[in-house]
Amino acid sequence: MSSNSQNLIPKWLENGFIKLLEPLINLIVKAGFHPNTFTIWGLILSVVGAVFFAFGYVRLGGVFILLGGVCDILDGKIARKSNKVTKFGALFDSSLDRYAEVFMFLGVAIYLERNEYFLTSIMIFIALGGSTMVSYVRARAEGLGYDCKVGLMQRPERVLLIGASALFHSYLLIASIWIVGFLSNYTAYQRMKYVYVLEKQEKQEKEIKQDEL
Repeated sequence: MSSNSQNLIPKWLENGFIKLLEPLINLIVKAGFHPNTFTIWGLILSVVGAVFFAFGYVRLGGVFILLGGVCDILDGKIARKSNKVTKFGALFDSSLDRYAEVFMFLGVAIYLERNEYFLTSIMIFIALGGSTMVSYVRARAEGLGYDCKVGLMQRPERVLLIGASALFHSYLLIASIWIVGFLSNYTAYQRMKYVYVLEKQEKQEKEIKQDEL
C-alpha cells in the first residue's frame, strides 16, 4: 500500500503551489527567520480567522484560515531549507496545528450557533473529533514504527476546504463542514486499516521466511 495514495489534493497541484512559494521560502531563509516563527504565526492567523467567523465575517475568516495554512506549509519547508529540523520543532508544529484547528472549528461553531444552524453545529464537533483522531492514529502508528500518512481528509484538505468554501458562500461552508465531518472520521478508519494491513503483510513475510529456513 502506498502511503501517498487517495489524497484529495492532487500531488501535481500540491507540488505546483509549493513551487510558487519557493522564492518566498528562499527569501525567508536568507533573512534568517526561524521556522518556529511561522508555526506561531500560523496559530495566530487561525485564531484571528476564528474570531472573524464568530462575529459573522465568514469571508475574512476564510482568508485568515488559508493564510494560517500557508504558514503551516512554510515552517516545514523553511526548517528543511535552513537545516533547522529538530524533534522539538516537529512536536511544536504538530501541537500548535492542533490548537489552530480547535480554534478554527470553535469560531465556525459560534457562527453556526448564532445563525441557528443547529445540526451543522453538532457536525462541527464530529468533524473536530474526526480531525483529532486522524492526527492521533498517525502519531500512534508512528510510535509503533509505521509511516502512516494515508487518507482522504488530512489537515491540508481540511484547512483548504473550510477556508476556501468560506470565501464563496456560507452554504458552501456548511456543506464543507459536513464533508469534513464524514471524511475525517473515514480517514481515521483508513489509517487504522492501513496499519492493520501492513502488520498482516509483515506477519506473512515472517512466516514465508521461517518456512524457507
